[in-house]
Amino acid sequence: MLGMALAAIDGTIVSTAVPQIVGDLGGLTVFSWLFSGYLLAVTVTLPLYGKLSDTFGRKPVLIAGIILFLVGSVLCAAAWNMAALIAFRIVQGLGGGALQGTVQTIAADLYPLKERPRIQAKLSTVWATSAVAGPVVGGLLAGYADWRWIFLINLPVGAVALWLVVRHLHEPSRPRPATRPRVDWAGALAVFATGSLLLTALVQGGVAWPWLSAPSLGLLGASAVLAALTVVIERRAAEPIIPGWVWRRRTIASVNLALGAMGLLMVAPTVFLPTYAQSVLGLGPIAAGFVLSVMTLSWPVSAALSDRVYNRIGFRRTAMIGMSAALLILLAFPLLPYPGEPWHPALLMLLLGAALGLFQLPLIVGVQSTVGWAERGTTTASVLFCRQVGQSIGAALFGAVANGVLAARLLDAPVDGLPGDLDAVTRALEDPGAFSAAATDHVRRAVDAAVDYVYIGAAGAAALALLALITLAPRRFPIIAEPTEAAGTAGAPGRQDAAS
Repeated sequence: MLGMALAAIDGTIVSTAVPQIVGDLGGLTVFSWLFSGYLLAVTVTLPLYGKLSDTFGRKPVLIAGIILFLVGSVLCAAAWNMAALIAFRIVQGLGGGALQGTVQTIAADLYPLKERPRIQAKLSTVWATSAVAGPVVGGLLAGYADWRWIFLINLPVGAVALWLVVRHLHEPSRPRPATRPRVDWAGALAVFATGSLLLTALVQGGVAWPWLSAPSLGLLGASAVLAALTVVIERRAAEPIIPGWVWRRRTIASVNLALGAMGLLMVAPTVFLPTYAQSVLGLGPIAAGFVLSVMTLSWPVSAALSDRVYNRIGFRRTAMIGMSAALLILLAFPLLPYPGEPWHPALLMLLLGAALGLFQLPLIVGVQSTVGWAERGTTTASVLFCRQVGQSIGAALFGAVANGVLAARLLDAPVDGLPGDLDAVTRALEDPGAFSAAATDHVRRAVDAAVDYVYIGAAGAAALALLALITLAPRRFPIIAEPTEAAGTAGAPGRQDAAS
């Protein structure tokens, strides 16, 4: 949990200190790469760390991830300009990729199926606590100390986590392989290069350059070529980073697609709800953050109680109930009155967190239970990788939708010269004298319409998740009974075709 906390609190604590960082180092035009670079490094390294943990064990990968994250934190604190800080944030992300995937895998290794919901719910509380504590701690450090302390504060937490892991994490002994394990470094490099180009195109398209410009088309074309090359390399590799069975097995493939669609829909609340709360409801940044944070309060509670549902009706049906509820909640958002009260979206986010807790945890626990130790790291990493890629695609897709709706609604505005970009409009609304009363109301209604369309798109992503479960997922997940779970039975552990 301490190791997970390093990665969980990182994004929220850094975001509050951006004004101080830019004021000290400059680089206003590229500061978004503080987050994009970190996310890029985490995403593209997840498959590699998953394979390494299956090959060499979880403990060495987790230790390496914590050390790399702490080294990146020290370097970030010592950064002398924005370019150096972005580069060091990428180093942090290389460690963060090991933390996210490996911790989830260790939880499945150490605890039997009946106890996994409780453990995964505790891990979810780490993210919930970080969502609330991160902005507060980051604001205090940036306002009353120095922004560099938001990185140095990782050192004591990481040191304790490292000491506990080294001293107390004991993995079960495994028979040594007959041949020396080989790492598919060519495949790792190909996956890294493909993911880097694709995510760069998605993150920067429509922001740093137009979607149909040469940089966007060049990056997308190059990523497609590299993706084809990656498939060729992985097919020939003896121990591929992304093995073909990840997509040939119906259970894993369906969960990958469903979690990818969930990553897509998560962009609506996490990216656009704060904008809605500030621009439409007129809330301050902290209050807008708390409108979103209520989702992180109901999520772990729902996840902790999900085993009472899937033990009765199975993983697939439980996840379908959760996503069906999420679909209805997302469709309810455009029906909120204008301008409305802050508790209206807060209530919807509370319900959405409960619905997604009922959706995500059963799928993660279920898919981890269908593979043995030697495949669990790769399986977990593939699920998290698909979710991260879904978030990147969702940010690009819904950003284009929001800006398109906003520009169309501002064509008949009562004043000329209004910005057509959602971020620029949001900043302009922070100045009380920027527009007349009529123009301000028109702009707020335009933002309201843009966010409404984003939530409709998120509902479409929820429908895609349901479709993946209905058409691909087996009715009963093929659970593997491990030796610790099958005590007293004779013979090797076997596969049980059980609902849970």
